[in-house]
Amino acid sequence: MENKQQNNGMMKENNAVKKKVNWSRSLIVASLTGAFGSSFLYGYNLSVVNAPAGYIKKFYNETWERRYGFSMDEGTLTLLWSITVSIFAIGGLVGAIIVTPIVKFFGRKCTLLLNNVFAVAAALLMSLSLLAESFEMLVLGRIIMGVDAGISLSALPMYLSEISPKEIRGSLGQVTAIFICIGVFTGQVLGLPEIFGQESRWPFLFGAIIVPSLIQVVILPFLPESPRYLLLEKHNTSKAEKAFQRFLGKDDVSHEIEEVLAESRVQRNTKLVSILQLLRTRAARWQIVTVVVTMGCYQLCGLNAIWYYTNNIFSEAGINHETIPYVTLSTGAVETLAAVFSGLVIERLGRRPLLIGGFGLMIVFFAVLTVSLTLQNTVHWLPYLSIFCILAIIASFCIGPGGIPFVLTGELFQQSQRPAAFMIAGTVNWLSNFAVGLLFPFIQAGLQTYCFLVFAGICFAGATYLYFVLPETKNKTFHEISQAFAKRNKVTLEMQEMNHYPGERKSSEEQESNFTSSVVNGETKKGIV
Repeated sequence: MENKQQNNGMMKENNAVKKKVNWSRSLIVASLTGAFGSSFLYGYNLSVVNAPAGYIKKFYNETWERRYGFSMDEGTLTLLWSITVSIFAIGGLVGAIIVTPIVKFFGRKCTLLLNNVFAVAAALLMSLSLLAESFEMLVLGRIIMGVDAGISLSALPMYLSEISPKEIRGSLGQVTAIFICIGVFTGQVLGLPEIFGQESRWPFLFGAIIVPSLIQVVILPFLPESPRYLLLEKHNTSKAEKAFQRFLGKDDVSHEIEEVLAESRVQRNTKLVSILQLLRTRAARWQIVTVVVTMGCYQLCGLNAIWYYTNNIFSEAGINHETIPYVTLSTGAVETLAAVFSGLVIERLGRRPLLIGGFGLMIVFFAVLTVSLTLQNTVHWLPYLSIFCILAIIASFCIGPGGIPFVLTGELFQQSQRPAAFMIAGTVNWLSNFAVGLLFPFIQAGLQTYCFLVFAGICFAGATYLYFVLPETKNKTFHEISQAFAKRNKVTLEMQEMNHYPGERKSSEEQESNFTSSVVNGETKKGIV
């Protein structure tokens, strides 16, 4: 009886220790620096082309006239501008495809550093296009910037998920979404007429891309590589241990090494699997479907359509045309605040409630927006309801669907599967992004204000799937999450182990002996078998 009470006391004490997680300085700096030079630039490039659109079109027309002696017709100009905007997604798709071999050979941190080459090259091309009288430079710069975004939106969540303790993995993962929102808002602010939103200053909007890249290049080299990557893929125990110590802010990291070793025993191998191998892995089937659904809904849920309608709705509400850019800042501010709120509550509420609740709220406000847009010419106050619905939809998106898909992709897969999983997620993300840009004008022309019902249907389908399929991943190890999917995948844990190519592994006993012997406190953990 006494032993039972002592064991219960020890369990409570251990749980208390686990709940108490220190945000070390290295962890904070790594997340902020990584996001500022990566996801921030993605958000910035989503919004930066909006303010100078008229000036850039004029530049295209004038350049064409100087070359060929006649003005560009309206259809050609519209097509060229559409290519300039949408080709960013094509570059993103290329980046998502090439990210797997890059993170394999260079690691997560080094991939983020090398990716700045694309950002700086794109910034120089786009900012110098006016001076060089070459609109091709601007288009090429958008492609290259898309490649940068495609790589960073896979490498950054991968890095953050691997350096963070499981107790705060969701909060740290939301840094990606928060900085996307901050990037969008920054692009809106710098695009104001008082700053760079003028005909002579719009190239500076693209030149500003260099600043976050340079900051990341200066700071990130002084921070460690992902300890999980060092331990499981490079088999460098000493560097992995030092990385754990810096990121966790403590000397004794034996418990963390034990957790990684537990995953290593399940995997039996750290050889990276290809996309085809991952798709053939029965033990990962529902994880793949879940990532495809969440990433698809992330792009197809209608937020891009909201940005398309914003200026028109604000104009219908009687807001002066000159003041609309300033009112539009409210959308960026709401987006940022909602993303920060999500980061603060995700470890309390969990992933499931925020994702399903976010999609659910979007369904409600899409329905109300459809009614208010349809009847806004009959009732004078309905345009203001439309404005409220726009802000509510943006907030609902950023609370859950706007950032959690990136967190889930890092959580649902084991170490050897993660790069291929992010490649699949990135491909779905960018193809969906391109599809929205290509198809939305036709949907809008055919359905008018009822087009939002299409997006409400997509949100409903996504929420329904997640309700029945997605387990809660809060505070769970990667091994525990795999166990949660084992029953749905109709595999036993033994079958999961066999899915990782046991013929090409070091023996787990040999790895454990090497890893545990290097723990600085000198104790050999016999509990690892």
